[in-house]
Amino acid sequence: MQWDVFCRVIDNFGDIGVCWRLAADLARRGEAVRLWVDDASALAWMAPLGARNVTVLNWSAAATDASVGDVVVEAFGCELTPEVIARMARRTRAPVWINLEYLSAEAYAQRSHGLPSPQLSGPGTGLTKWFFYPGFSTGSGGLIREADLLQRQQAFDASAWLRLIGGGGRASERVVSLFCYANPRLPELLNVLATEPTLLLLTAGDAARQVAALLGPTLRRGALRAELLPLLTQADYDHLLWASDINFVRGEDSFVRAQWAGKPFVWQIYPQQDGAHAAKLQAFCALFAASADGLDLWPLWSAWNGLAAQPLQLPPINRWCAASREWRRRLLTQPALVSQLLSFAAERR
Repeated sequence: MQWDVFCRVIDNFGDIGVCWRLAADLARRGEAVRLWVDDASALAWMAPLGARNVTVLNWSAAATDASVGDVVVEAFGCELTPEVIARMARRTRAPVWINLEYLSAEAYAQRSHGLPSPQLSGPGTGLTKWFFYPGFSTGSGGLIREADLLQRQQAFDASAWLRLIGGGGRASERVVSLFCYANPRLPELLNVLATEPTLLLLTAGDAARQVAALLGPTLRRGALRAELLPLLTQADYDHLLWASDINFVRGEDSFVRAQWAGKPFVWQIYPQQDGAHAAKLQAFCALFAASADGLDLWPLWSAWNGLAAQPLQLPPINRWCAASREWRRRLLTQPALVSQLLSFAAERR
């Protein structure tokens, strides 16, 4: 099928990151994909080699393009233009119109997954938009997972990769990756990590800027030493997660990739003005605790996200590692998101 995936970049890299992984995975499975995006600049470092059968196009050109794909994906409520919707309605065989929603463990997401939204007015009158919710349990749309993900992980040499990027660890050090937004609890985290030998690998951007300001030019405190990383491709960001013992992640794309890494992870959720992010964070922690040996992430995660004042305290590492592996094992029993999306679109055609 021909897929048109529409994406607007808001203020970070999560939207384009998810949409690129989606487009590339569809193409690997034999689909033809056009990715319409209003700002493709991040792809220059995120996916510099592009992907076969994926064409990246400017969002503004969609208003005058004469063609419409068999499947149209509206990512994260980005709202298609009236011109695009009108062309969809004029098509002899209407495209499957899918609204790919944000990831959530809240109950409403599973209840709403797969529901139709008939268009009763406007340029899309007569069309149906379908809601597709990614998720963590049976009955949801699942998570993006490439078919060869586990094989690549098993063949990965963490020590060699760390040496290659200049982040070679020492035998006694734990390796921690940090990808975060601005976070007032970061000074406290550095103090916690500095109590035992730790190599802290800093992603370019907010993490690097904040830690450099706190640690100064030596990038050291106690038993902690930090190293600055360059901008990483999506493949190398996955490698970073696989090579680290603990991963601090943010947003949606890195959150999902940390779960596939099977390592302990801490999520900084994107803050919303109405506080809705707190319920989303708590819903995931509850689901994780119920499925992964009862380990309660909420005390650490709520503190890291500024939702509680208690001190930052890392869970016992052995139990945390076991729970993270069990969580991944359970996720692997779900069909991958792109597999489900292909079936979903085919059935509705």
